[in-house]
Amino acid sequence: MHPLASPRFTSTDYHTAGEPLRIVHEGGPIPPGATVAERRVAAMADADGADSVRRLLCQEPRGHADMYGGFVLPPDNEGAHFGILFWHKDGFSTACGHGTIALGVWATDTGLVPSNPNGCTEVRIDVPSGRVSATIERSNGELVAATFQNVSSHVIARGLQVPTSRGVVPVDLSYSGAIYASVRAADLDLSVSASHYTDLIALGREIKWALNDSPEAVHAGDTRLSGVYGTILWDDLGRDASGPIQRNTTVFADGEVDRSPCGSGTGARVALLAADGTLGAHETLRHYSIVDTIFTATWSPAPDDSAVIPRVSGTAYQTGTHTFLLDPKDTLGDGFVLR
Repeated sequence: MHPLASPRFTSTDYHTAGEPLRIVHEGGPIPPGATVAERRVAAMADADGADSVRRLLCQEPRGHADMYGGFVLPPDNEGAHFGILFWHKDGFSTACGHGTIALGVWATDTGLVPSNPNGCTEVRIDVPSGRVSATIERSNGELVAATFQNVSSHVIARGLQVPTSRGVVPVDLSYSGAIYASVRAADLDLSVSASHYTDLIALGREIKWALNDSPEAVHAGDTRLSGVYGTILWDDLGRDASGPIQRNTTVFADGEVDRSPCGSGTGARVALLAADGTLGAHETLRHYSIVDTIFTATWSPAPDDSAVIPRVSGTAYQTGTHTFLLDPKDTLGDGFVLR
């Protein structure tokens, strides 16, 4: 019998600007460790069956190649309300902005964190890259906006010359809970549109793997955060009185596509745009996704003068509740992925 044939796993699913988050809050694994960062390392080795459960809930027929979720965990200490171990089809993430937004809405929707019905409520969450927060604004109990405040974010390198199947292109690297590569889509003769979806995935993967093991992709403070998590392919849509307007698609893990404008990826873009003066201290970035949903983003200075604290705002909504299981007679086991 498959080891997952008897447990049941309960989730509440949300989407943030079109990107799913499967929040597993009952029956999920709790890998060993004193912090969420340590639990992520243990989960990667399948401690407490964490990687097995990830595959079961992420892969088909219960999920799909672009599924995203997380296991709710105890916080690192009493300063946070809870911890979360984010996952996708290829493993476990160090950070997730769209997920933090959804978790803040979920925590206040359910009463896990008591919510101000006419004002703002801060939800503090421990993730592998540190402590983040979601500020949930409501009016008469209804959601107005959810704002994700990320960890200190900074530019790593600019103008790295990366060979691709469409020639050598300049690529910027920045950190915002994870390391992202940014490349202008036009430099690859593409635009961020659904009609270029397949090519965007292919080029995003090429750039990620070209840089993933480079010296620039080694995190100086914590090697567990090393490696390029995703490639942000972006279009410049100009600017208005409030600030710059851009569209992006983020190809992360190994070819997974973020339907939202990518929360931590938006933070990585903010670090670049703030550093070169494109996004001023009192301006707002309007950041569109490949499906035309939107995040807005601002920043404040970090204690390190070369870094910023990004704040990314959007909305998240519940899509359903689920109790998952594996029938002992099911020969598909924990499933499959068609990509």
